[in-house]
Amino acid sequence: MSKIKLTYFDIDGGRGEPIRIALSIGGIEFEDHRISFAEFGQMRASTPFNAVPVVEMNDGVYSQSNAMSRYFGKQAGLYPEDPWQAFLCDEVMDAIEDLMHFLIRTFGMQGDELKAAREKLADGAFTTYLKTLNARLEAAGGEYFAEGRLTIADLKVFVWIRSLKSGFLDHIPTDLVDKVAPLLVQHMERVANEPGVARYYEGRRK
Repeated sequence: MSKIKLTYFDIDGGRGEPIRIALSIGGIEFEDHRISFAEFGQMRASTPFNAVPVVEMNDGVYSQSNAMSRYFGKQAGLYPEDPWQAFLCDEVMDAIEDLMHFLIRTFGMQGDELKAAREKLADGAFTTYLKTLNARLEAAGGEYFAEGRLTIADLKVFVWIRSLKSGFLDHIPTDLVDKVAPLLVQHMERVANEPGVARYYEGRRK
C-alpha cells in the first residue's frame, strides 16, 4: 500500500476519529495530519467535496468518511465479511452520519438561536436516533452492533457518544444518552476498554 496521509480537524472526535482508531488498531502506518478550523477554510476548495476528512494515497486524494471507514476497517479486521452483518454495520454508520448532518445545520448559530436549535435536536432527532441505536444494540446481543465483536460501527458510535457526554456540544445535556439510551453508555465504556482503542488513546496522551 502507498503512503497514507489522513487530514482532519485537530479534535479527538468527529468523522475522522473512527478512521484514525481503525488505522491504529490495524497497525497501518499513516500520517495523522491535524488541522485547525481556520486552516480548513483555506484548503476547503482544494478537497474533493469541500469537506474533510480526506485521505491521500495511491497517487490521489479521496473523501467520504464511511468509505474510508469501510476500506480501512476491512484491512484492520473491523468490518464483517458476512453480507447481513455488514448491512447491520452500515446501517449504524449511516445513522451516525444522519446525526452529524442534523448537528451541522446548527453550526454558525449563536446565542438564543443556537440554544433553541440544540435543545430541539436533543429532544427530537438525537433522542429518536439514540433510542433506535440502543434498540439495535440490544437486538444484536447488547455488547456490539455486528458479529458480536468490535467493528467500525462500534468505533463510530463510541466516538459520537463520547463527544455527547463530554459536554463538547453547547446546549446538549451531557446526561442525554444516560436517560434515553443507557446501553450506549455501557457500550462506550466497553469500547474504550478494548485493547486497541485503549492503546490509541494512551498514545495520544504521550
